[in-house]
Amino acid sequence: MMWGFAVEQACNGSEAMDKARRTPPQLILMDLWMPVLDGLEATKRLKADRKTAHIPILALSAQDLQPSASMVRAAGADVFIVKPSEPELLLTQIRAVMGRSRVV
Repeated sequence: MMWGFAVEQACNGSEAMDKARRTPPQLILMDLWMPVLDGLEATKRLKADRKTAHIPILALSAQDLQPSASMVRAAGADVFIVKPSEPELLLTQIRAVMGRSRVV
């Protein structure tokens, strides 16, 4: 449990997609720079899949590896956060997105 949320981790974008398809989470924190399948492509594929398209995605990227915000939005991310970020900002964004998402 982290901040009262149950957390599941994935080591790469492919694993994240597999886990999201098997057991759709209420929210995905997606690092954009991962091995095997990067977070931008994983986000595009998750948003294109009827089973996972509804899941809000908060995309995270290190400041020196930051893609443009328009690229992240085009991939389907709901929120884009530059790392490092203050934990309080991350928690605020999580709560905001979860508050406006439909929890099934």
